[in-house]
Amino acid sequence: MTARGNGLEYVGAAKVEGPLVVVERVRDAGYDELVEISGPAGARRLGRVLDVSDERAVVQVIEGTEGLCGATLRARFLGESLRLPVSGEMLGRVFDGLGRPADGGPPPLSGDRRDVNGAPINPVARRYPREFIQTGISAIDGMNALVRGQKLPVFSGNGLPHDRVCAQLVRQAKLPGGGPGFCIVFAAMGVKRDVADFFIRDFAASGALARTAVFLSLADAPGVERLLTPRAALTLAEHLAFDLGRHVLVVLTDMTNYCEGLREMGTARGEIPGRKGYPGYLYSDLASIYERAGRVDGSPGSITQTAILTMPSDDISHPVPDLTGYITEGQIVLDRELAQRGVYPPIAGLPSLSRLMKDGVGEGYTRADHPSLASQLFACYAYVKRVRALADIIGEEELSAADKVYLRFGEAFEKKFLTQGEREDRPIERTLDLGWETLSLLPREELRRVSAETLDRHYRPAPEG
Repeated sequence: MTARGNGLEYVGAAKVEGPLVVVERVRDAGYDELVEISGPAGARRLGRVLDVSDERAVVQVIEGTEGLCGATLRARFLGESLRLPVSGEMLGRVFDGLGRPADGGPPPLSGDRRDVNGAPINPVARRYPREFIQTGISAIDGMNALVRGQKLPVFSGNGLPHDRVCAQLVRQAKLPGGGPGFCIVFAAMGVKRDVADFFIRDFAASGALARTAVFLSLADAPGVERLLTPRAALTLAEHLAFDLGRHVLVVLTDMTNYCEGLREMGTARGEIPGRKGYPGYLYSDLASIYERAGRVDGSPGSITQTAILTMPSDDISHPVPDLTGYITEGQIVLDRELAQRGVYPPIAGLPSLSRLMKDGVGEGYTRADHPSLASQLFACYAYVKRVRALADIIGEEELSAADKVYLRFGEAFEKKFLTQGEREDRPIERTLDLGWETLSLLPREELRRVSAETLDRHYRPAPEG
């Protein structure tokens, strides 16, 4: 052991296994402390302390242990956790999963370096999420509205267009009326290079990159890097929101890849696995990411979070979507049947839910008729599902006249309201007007969730014949 720089340097390691290095006779090391690892060639790699016990430290090497030998390895403990320099000038830039420039530009000029694990927020200081964020996607804005400070994930499946929906969210999300102070922090974990190129090209071509900070951890990057990418992105988001007063939308994709990295690390550490091999602390780990969204007293800014995750075998009871649903305030679900019928975006009408929608829409936020319109659309579309199930059994020709009208409403709802172009950015007024156009296919007496006054103002039945 030798003293060097800001910390202590230890020569030799008891074990090098997978991404882990075990260093013995360690003194005064702390959990999550940053470690500089070097081999005989002199190249340095970063690691962090995962466990300290009985003068032994287990170090997770972020850039992998390939080429390292226990006898010649050197480990220097730096006395601090991983920190990210933060600045408003990081908008418009592309970084790797650890926040290092990946666009050929210089490192951010900032003397403010923040712990990527964030600072705890006093629960009493949290403000309730309110006020509408317009995404330009009718299925979200009209029926599952996103509210500033909310956590609203997107549940998808392999082969579904979640990457396209994700890119559309980044391009189109804005404050109503295009108000200033809105920006986006985008983080991708374990994505293939062609997917990463798609995002960068799309953001640059649409101009969205100018207001977006991008963090990319590619599929060929060390799996450990995925565990730090969302934390680095949220660290920048906290600076933009709570120090600079910006309204930040954080988009995380794909959280299933993040959880796979967590499972790999738990296996390497020899931890007792939980459901489907994931570590037993998966819930608390996900909560440490999701709960960094919100609004706090003393700052006009906010962090709103949308996490995209793919459900293995479309299983919504899989541990990743299941635990995510317990922590967040609703979910947007992409439906494979709708996608196969050519509906884009294939957002399922009934499984999708925004629990905080009621606090961000209506008079003063969107339009006075918005809450009752959304409720009526949900109710009518739910009845369409029942009628379709009945038609599969007895045949459509055996349905009542009223049920056939509901079938026509269902087709119009999916083709006019849910379906829109990938580059079509619908204002909230257009979305609400489309909702009334489809509801007007039904008899007025069927619309029991809307007041007579609202119907007088917006209901326009189609002419007979």
